Amino acid sequence: MTTPITAFKVAVPAEELEDLRRRLAATRWPDSQTCEGWDQGMPLAYTRELARYWLEDYDWARFETKLNAWPQFLTAIDGMDIHFIHRRSPHEHALPLIISHGWPDSVAGLQKVIDALADPTAHGGDARDAFHVVIPSLPGFGFSGKPATSGTTVEKIGATWGKLMARLGYPRYVAQGGDWGSMITHSMGLTEAGHCAGIHVNLPIVKPDPDTMNALTAYERSALEAIDFYRDWDSGYSKIQSTRPQTLAYGLADSPVGQMAWIVEKFYSWTDCERDGISHPENVMSRDELLDNVMLYWLNNTAGSSARLYWESFGKAGFDPINIPVGCSMFPKEIFRASRRWAEKRYSKLVYWNELERGGHVPALELPATFVAEIRNCFRLLR
Repeated sequence: MTTPITAFKVAVPAEELEDLRRRLAATRWPDSQTCEGWDQGMPLAYTRELARYWLEDYDWARFETKLNAWPQFLTAIDGMDIHFIHRRSPHEHALPLIISHGWPDSVAGLQKVIDALADPTAHGGDARDAFHVVIPSLPGFGFSGKPATSGTTVEKIGATWGKLMARLGYPRYVAQGGDWGSMITHSMGLTEAGHCAGIHVNLPIVKPDPDTMNALTAYERSALEAIDFYRDWDSGYSKIQSTRPQTLAYGLADSPVGQMAWIVEKFYSWTDCERDGISHPENVMSRDELLDNVMLYWLNNTAGSSARLYWESFGKAGFDPINIPVGCSMFPKEIFRASRRWAEKRYSKLVYWNELERGGHVPALELPATFVAEIRNCFRLLR
């Protein structure tokens, strides 16, 4: 029997939005940080201002309408409801593409690139670069179901995406991902190679090559310094989420400001948001875009279920060789960067490599035109 794929529309009840407003208005604020800037986390003054905007000016109906303009669906795979956007291209020979988001991202983080990927001629591009775009919400994220038992690892999600693409009638497709989406995409490059014709990632999962340590390039030294900084100063969230996600969830599920700050601080730390010597997430994305993403966590109460992916898979990446075509776009403010020679140790068919001058961990929001161009340039080689 064929498992159904059912149309889905976002329709948040008015009482849930009223509950959010009530909680925002009743926020119990902590005292201020004891240093300048973001060194102790999201500064109190900006947190209060963004919360005020959320309460008084943010319009959820705008984003709900935008989401519902794209075809969305639900389908059950191995007992788990999977929500996904499926934007088919008007161009007959479009290449199917599945894009996986990460944390603290969501399908909201891809809102600026969906239409350009699916219909390039409407956005100044070439019909030969068209994609049928599939963007699922990870299990435990957004409008997908929440795992009720352990075992939902990146490997299981990758296999689930393979089943999803088969269910959609795509025997040959390509895959893209960053953050957790990169790990899922790597997994697909191993287990779904019979149907996945190639992958593109903006966070390569590779090891620094020990044979290069005595002759590092400036780029490689910078990449190693970034890894050290992440480990020493920027990885506290991952230690908590990979060890005690349930304990964390009680605070974030009850406080919208807590959930907002937990997410927005990473959009400061991980984006290329410095302009004129001042770093701020609103230098690369709008308040609405920040809050659109936060809303998908808050409204679906996914603080705990999304964090549990860390408990399942963080620090457990494998490095088995990937033998299908791979493309990598290296953005300078990415958390983990690799050199081409490090990447070639794992990827036997590294068909595309580009080191960009700007951009960070969420390039689809920071530099959507660049992100689209990178995907087109990579997969043009596989059509």
